[in-house]
Amino acid sequence: MTNHRIPFSMAKCPVEGGSEQSGDGCPVDHNSRSTWTTIFGKGGPSATNSPPLSTDREISSIPRTTDENWVYPSEAQFFAAMARKNHNPHAADMKAIIPIHNAVNERAWSEIVKWEAGKGGQSCGGVKLVNFKGRPNDMSPKARLMTLLGYSAPFDRHDWVVDRCGTRIRYVIDFYTGRGAGASSNNVSFYLDVRPALDSWEGVKMRVGAAIQDLFAARNSGT
Repeated sequence: MTNHRIPFSMAKCPVEGGSEQSGDGCPVDHNSRSTWTTIFGKGGPSATNSPPLSTDREISSIPRTTDENWVYPSEAQFFAAMARKNHNPHAADMKAIIPIHNAVNERAWSEIVKWEAGKGGQSCGGVKLVNFKGRPNDMSPKARLMTLLGYSAPFDRHDWVVDRCGTRIRYVIDFYTGRGAGASSNNVSFYLDVRPALDSWEGVKMRVGAAIQDLFAARNSGT
């Protein structure tokens, strides 16, 4: 499994629930918001006892199919979306949770771009994110196998669908907490396992090709 540690100090991400048609959309939906606030939130004071939430937004590096990029949420938008879903958000948590979401989305996209390198997407301006879905309650087959082998279960899962010049590929992203993560620690970290889903011939080819490359790399490093 390819793990990538992201420290708490990193920033920048998309968040929202919906599809590519949503102008305010970004790749973390309402289900994931609830999961992440439970894990990374500190349970700070309510909005009435906290400074006003920022309405500033940033544009992500993740391209959409509409020749625009997905947009990051503001603190106020994130808080309001959680409140509408009755997830009992704490305003003081927003300054910590949003940078974590931002970091993980940028990292996830960078890993997808690595998978897509040399696959032909550059001929039409690069691959683009079509849609996304948080599936925290649906453990992927690989995550289930790793759990049976004694590894910790992921705390969240996303499925992202990208467009490569008309060909759509679904990617599975499993998220794992690192040491020090949790409500009692400020040293938040997590790991990403990003790979094409095995629900298409293209995804199978990519996974098999990567496995063969890893095998030869390991063999060469041992000689």
